[in-house]
Amino acid sequence: MHPAAILLVLSAAVAHAGWNLYAKRVPDGGALFVWLAAVWSVVFLVPFAAVIVVQNGLAASWWLAFGVSGVIHLGYFVLLQRGYRVGDLSVVYPLARGTGPLLSVVAAVWLLGERPGAVALAGAAAVIAGVFVIGGLKTGGGAGYGFATGSLIATYTLWDAHAVTALATPPVLLMCGSALVESVLLAPYAMARRDTVARIWRDHRVPVLAVAILSPLAYVLVLFAMRLAPVSLVAPARELSIVVGSIGAWLLLGEPNPLRRLTGAVIVLAGVAAIAVS
Repeated sequence: MHPAAILLVLSAAVAHAGWNLYAKRVPDGGALFVWLAAVWSVVFLVPFAAVIVVQNGLAASWWLAFGVSGVIHLGYFVLLQRGYRVGDLSVVYPLARGTGPLLSVVAAVWLLGERPGAVALAGAAAVIAGVFVIGGLKTGGGAGYGFATGSLIATYTLWDAHAVTALATPPVLLMCGSALVESVLLAPYAMARRDTVARIWRDHRVPVLAVAILSPLAYVLVLFAMRLAPVSLVAPARELSIVVGSIGAWLLLGEPNPLRRLTGAVIVLAGVAAIAVS
């Protein structure tokens, strides 16, 4: 894989694990927490998006990219937050992140015609296997939400890869447009629950702002990586975030089974190394 793509994916992994650790700290936030984070993401991204629009204009096809991406990401965030409400991060996060790249790789080969080599495919398989080792192959405690979230991860990964390549949508603009769509769709729900929104903002301001910054940052880095390397390689490689997130869940949240987490982390790292040299 291209060295720049590897660096982008590594940076994205740290940012992604960081925002999930913050999100887990607000298990009762639900869709309202998602709305607050989306609104603040738009606030942070608008200055950058404005520069891009001034320089490049605004293609009609980009509106389609914003709309589809926003709807899929909204479902993803709401499902993930619900999963964190009923289960451990160390169950929901690995299962979601493992199911996503598995489906992404299959779809990239089948639908996009990508043909990664044997070493790359073996590395992708190792990453996915390592993720499920970390998650413990559990079937309860939020596992259903993990699998459902993973299917949406695969969906938005493929769509957004199409948006930044075939539709030539600038990654930062795609994230801003997607967050704006999420904000608009959830606005009626949030406005009807102003008191709860105010409480979440008062009690969880730091997690809201952390997710608002780190979530788009992580994904913009991945979108740039997708311009340099195939989806079938980028999707599994970004799951290095599982290593960071699972160790963080043990050290910061007190979740159990550190030995299994470290074993899975080694498998993930071996898989990413195989992808990197492919």
